Amino acid sequence: MIIGIQSNAQEKIAVVYLSRTENTEAVAKLIQEKVGGNLIALEKQDPYPENYQEIVAQVDRENEEGYLPPLKTKIENLKDYDILFVGFPTWDMQMPPPMKSFLTENDLSGKTVIPFNTNAGFGVGQGFDQLRELCPDSKILKGFSVEGGYEKKGVLLAIKGERKEKVEDQVITWLTSIGLLEKS
Repeated sequence: MIIGIQSNAQEKIAVVYLSRTENTEAVAKLIQEKVGGNLIALEKQDPYPENYQEIVAQVDRENEEGYLPPLKTKIENLKDYDILFVGFPTWDMQMPPPMKSFLTENDLSGKTVIPFNTNAGFGVGQGFDQLRELCPDSKILKGFSVEGGYEKKGVLLAIKGERKEKVEDQVITWLTSIGLLEKS
């Protein structure tokens, strides 16, 4: 049984995430349920295509060119947050370009940044390393990565029902291991 948040009650928490197939969003909501904070979905100014092959081709080009797409989402009061959970799926074995845009455009110096990730079973790739590179003056805590859907095979939202309960248990174990939850 979980007693509650270990962190200072005065600390403000944001759970910032990018989600295409709702798996990363499902994990973001689980985190918010356990530690509170504001849930913030990142959106591009110009959404990616719906077609899987088209988005893969576009993301490949963006990664090759180092292109950082403009974001529709702006967090005006970012300076007020002490702890930022940063969630994203693995795309092209790395962090998606919109999340790179967010981390490049916003100074997270002095903040505690906690990455989380969903993937198609191939792991986080370079994502957590990229986050450390883009947040050199932040305190980075141990990240969480879990298998979500597998869009290439048509498996979209996989973190639901019984699977969601298993992922919730994993999230609780992770949050406890990084000192944000206390077990009784």
